[in-house]
Amino acid sequence: MRRFPSRWWLSLLLALAGTGAGAADLQGIRLIEDDAGTRIELAMVGAAQYKYFTLQNPERLVLDLQASRLADGFQLPAPTGIVANVRTGKPTAETLRVVFELGRAAPAHSRIEKDGAQSRLVLELGGRRPPIAVSEAPSVALEKTIANLPKVDLPTARTLVVGPVAEASPAPAQVQAVAPIQPQSQLQAQSQSQSQSQSQSNQLSSNSSPSVETPAPRASARTVQDVIGSGQRKLVVAIDAGHGGKDPGALGPSGVREKAVTLAVARELARQIDADPGMRAVLIRDGDRFVPLKDRYMKARSAQADLFISIHADASPNNTASGASVYVLSTRGASSQAARWLADQENAADLVGGVSLDHKDHNLAAVLLDLSQSATMRASDDIANQVLGSLKNVGKAHKPSIERANFVVLRSPDVPSMLIETGFITNPSEEKRLNDPGYRTRLATAITEGVRRYFSDQAPPGSWYASREDLRPSSRMHVVSRGETLSLIAARHGVGVDRIREANRRQGDAVQVGESLTIPLMASAPK
Repeated sequence: MRRFPSRWWLSLLLALAGTGAGAADLQGIRLIEDDAGTRIELAMVGAAQYKYFTLQNPERLVLDLQASRLADGFQLPAPTGIVANVRTGKPTAETLRVVFELGRAAPAHSRIEKDGAQSRLVLELGGRRPPIAVSEAPSVALEKTIANLPKVDLPTARTLVVGPVAEASPAPAQVQAVAPIQPQSQLQAQSQSQSQSQSQSNQLSSNSSPSVETPAPRASARTVQDVIGSGQRKLVVAIDAGHGGKDPGALGPSGVREKAVTLAVARELARQIDADPGMRAVLIRDGDRFVPLKDRYMKARSAQADLFISIHADASPNNTASGASVYVLSTRGASSQAARWLADQENAADLVGGVSLDHKDHNLAAVLLDLSQSATMRASDDIANQVLGSLKNVGKAHKPSIERANFVVLRSPDVPSMLIETGFITNPSEEKRLNDPGYRTRLATAITEGVRRYFSDQAPPGSWYASREDLRPSSRMHVVSRGETLSLIAARHGVGVDRIREANRRQGDAVQVGESLTIPLMASAPK
């Protein structure tokens, strides 16, 4: 393999934000891992010159920022991807140095992304193995590719700026009134009082919503009756509070941590799900614990979940960014993940809802997995549309329609999954709302209503919802996504274009991204 020179320089001159004099501030560093490699994002305010170079033995990427300094409240990020550690220093009085210790050598490329008055310096560390896509009609070539494919470890993803970790007290046995989350400056004093009292706020009873402790594969070779059940089965909703433990997530301006917000919202959502006669909640984590990304969706699968919801709070260098977002798995992420599942013998015995693919021909296994994954992605889209529509009743949405990304937690092949960004914790106003118990309750209510609306409309066989004809709605809501037309929407829902026009009192076929459409389900009354 070609080695990089022991020292190579690339010096670039760029005004990161304006041309004013004075030191530039490094606000934060964000590390993101996806199938393209590891991306480093540095949020800067002020004008700066920069240069970067690599060193070997050990492998390092060194970034020098001239006339720069660390902003107040700066936090180092947690290790992500090939970045094993990050440290800062001052080689000269005018130079801020950031050193990224790497697990292996990788080529680096830089670019600038501007966001209003602020700018973002992005360093791309490439060199990952390219994803192997599973085609809709697998061929002999695909069979040979899969047969020779080495085992690929799943990457971690989407780590935000992190800070010190405060241990949380154990959850009490009773559901307590929800209280605001305390800023970081108050955590030490609060933790002492919490350790003396079992009545910590924002804690859910472990009896009502159990936390899944260890990932395990589903039982293989289940029968159709096992899957359908007796006809009154409660649908299992796995709720994942993002971050936790050593990974606190993003930090708000007044010190509220993302991991605390996500756990509070998850517990309230679990309480409301458990109050529904047709659903049961399972919390992926019910305490301040770190759970690896892959384990999160594997725990949902081991609980035989019908739905996986991951709760997060967004972050941006632009502190005016606001609004909730709902993400589902991108097509690129699905195809690359399918190849990994088929190549990993640990997963070969149980890939699609308990139907064993062990000892199956590779082509047949790929087709079955593709069918399962396609159905799962359609269900994810439908549920996400319902939830986004409900969230719009609570506050503004960051984007008008659902978004797609290759987040690790969304990669289950047989459990519909979505990731909800409840708002921007880096926005002072939204941080205050996310720290308000009443607002978090409204968020959880909106999510629950969206999930309930989907299950009432498309109830899985054998479930409590399937047995209640009186709950079937006469229509469903569809939020228009980029690239959709009225005819495509009609075909997807199995109704005529004219019926959609009639239900929405419109004459033309033009639709707008983010527009909510009423989709009629029951037959029209005779005229």
